[in-house]
Amino acid sequence: MLMIGIIRPMDLLSASILGFVQGLTEFIPVSSSGHLVLLQQVLTGASDHRFLEFINIGTFLALVVYFRVKIAVIVKDVFVHKNYSLARNIIITSVPAGIIGFVLSDFISNNPFFGSVVVVLSALAVVGALMVMIEYVPRLSPLKSGATLTWRRALGIGVAQVGALIPGVSRSGSTMIAGRIAGLSSAQAAEYSFLASLPIMFAVTLQLCIKPSDRAYFVEHLPGLLVGNLVAFVTGMIAIGFLLRYLANHDMRLFGWYRIGLVAVVVVVLLVQ
Repeated sequence: MLMIGIIRPMDLLSASILGFVQGLTEFIPVSSSGHLVLLQQVLTGASDHRFLEFINIGTFLALVVYFRVKIAVIVKDVFVHKNYSLARNIIITSVPAGIIGFVLSDFISNNPFFGSVVVVLSALAVVGALMVMIEYVPRLSPLKSGATLTWRRALGIGVAQVGALIPGVSRSGSTMIAGRIAGLSSAQAAEYSFLASLPIMFAVTLQLCIKPSDRAYFVEHLPGLLVGNLVAFVTGMIAIGFLLRYLANHDMRLFGWYRIGLVAVVVVVLLVQ
């Protein structure tokens, strides 16, 4: 087991490191949950899934702030122009993972499968290989934007998003791969992926505020969670801007190779211990 037993999970340094990695990897399609599970193993020798859920708040706020203008346009389209296409597609895409994540939330939080290093490494490798190969896979007819998706294509992206409940898969990675197959360009798929994550991230944040046990956890670990979320917010804003600029002129293969390389490095480290 990877372990450096000098940093306790809620120390501010540990929280800062986890928040930094969360902000960078939540939107870049390399799997934030996968990186955080591996990093927690390094820092503490254990995985605290609830802490990882709480530092999603910072990246959720980063997404809202970055896309505030786009969100305002969607709201105006719905209530002023009666144009429901993009909002409808976002809701359709959000439904599968939203329902399954809500129903299985306690199971996911308490099941060691979702904190397993083996599971993370396997998911990182498989999705990484898909990212490398995606440009050679047949795709549906090209689309102009997420608003032009048919409801079936939007649902297909939503089904792909369910896989992101497994750490190492990556929510943005799974939806971007599905978006590419559905006919979106890499940059369009990334933007649609981010917008489609808003309802789920909002629901997760709301759920954390409702449960008494989660509120108690937040109070108990308040300093670490505040620091972790602040760092996640700042790095999340940077990561969104970087990815959208990069994908305007490149595809996703770089991130696929990164995932495969990370798996190789971690496996070597585990074998030599």
